[in-house]
Order: sequence, then C-alpha cells, then structure tokens
Amino acid sequence: MPPVNGYSHAVAAVGTLVAVSGQVPLDASGALVGGRGPAGTPADPEAQVRQVFENLGAALTAAGAGWNDVAKLTVFLTDLADLPIFRAVRDEFVDTGRPPACSLVQVAALVHPEFRVEIDALAVVSG
Repeated sequence: MPPVNGYSHAVAAVGTLVAVSGQVPLDASGALVGGRGPAGTPADPEAQVRQVFENLGAALTAAGAGWNDVAKLTVFLTDLADLPIFRAVRDEFVDTGRPPACSLVQVAALVHPEFRVEIDALAVVSG
C-alpha cells in the first residue's frame, strides 16, 4: 500500500462501537466558530477545525470513549486548501504513533453555507 500522511490503512478493534455523528464548527451555545466576520472578513478554517475536534472530543467523552479509542474518522472539507490545517489540528488530538483510519472527501457545500468542515468518528471501547 502507498505511504500515508497521519492515518492508518486499517485498524482492528474489539469492543463496544461508539458512532459519533458529524460534528460541525458550532460551540456549546450553537454559535458558529470561525465564520466570516464583520465586513465579510474571511472565515478562519483553523478555528473551525479545532472546534469540530473539540466537539468530537466532548461527544466521545459523553459516550465513555476517548481519542485513543477512535478507529475511523470521516472528514468532509469544502476547500482542499484547508487540508494542511486539518492535518495539523488532527495531530494535536489523535495518537500520531497509532492514528485512526481516515477518509477525506471534498464536498461542494455543507448544511450551513459558512461551514468549511464536518467530521464524524467511529470509536471502539474495550469492555
């Protein structure tokens, strides 16, 4: 298989499956993070990706899982120019020595016009 950049080609796990729905760049109050500011200032893709990872972490914790339990991420980006930012932020959260499997898809748009990223996760918690 070809070399990878921060993900595993395959991950095997046994335990309880935790499926985390796609998380978007909204904070706990439902406010958009990293959107266009006053006078149309550009969106902040790093703030959006970071908020998505924080939301994923909160959902994992609520389900009794953690980042070391994540077996697979599915990433949706509206702009592939954000890929280096995604990779840098991802590497702050996942174990880069044992990264999860990952799929990444460029999409034309997400449910809100200012969302640049959405990520869902599958984790397996050992019993």
